[in-house]
Amino acid sequence: MFLAIPQIPTFTLVLIIITAIVVIATIVLYFLGKRAEKKKAEQDEQVKSMSQTVSMLIIDKKKMKIKDAGLPEAIVNSMPWYAKGSKMPIVKAKVGPKVMTFICDYEVFDQVPVKKEVKATVSGLYITGVKGLHGKTQVQTEQKKGIRAWISKQAKRMNQA
Repeated sequence: MFLAIPQIPTFTLVLIIITAIVVIATIVLYFLGKRAEKKKAEQDEQVKSMSQTVSMLIIDKKKMKIKDAGLPEAIVNSMPWYAKGSKMPIVKAKVGPKVMTFICDYEVFDQVPVKKEVKATVSGLYITGVKGLHGKTQVQTEQKKGIRAWISKQAKRMNQA
């Protein structure tokens, strides 16, 4: 005869659907992450094979937008649209008689000394490593910015007075 199908409450049904969507999204993101890791490893190997050591005088370093950095037009056009607006570590350096603009690796950017001569590992216009040429390179520590740093600065000033 007829089988009785139990009614599932609406709230339970919604929770089951949301759980299924979250599980599917997690699986998709896992495989996309694996693919991105493989691409990154291939790109790192390609950069490493094309790298060379160059002696350069660092003029300036900043984090700025690619379109404002003064890089060649071909590089700006080859960047994805979402990367053009993001800030990247840019280094202006004198290599031989030329002043050039380089994109720096995020891990290396803090080690780059300003107004000093260094030996840098460069792949195209991308700096992947820096070694001091004359003496040790000092890592610059950034000043804390924010209200807490401002309050502590004011408190030190009051204690000195």
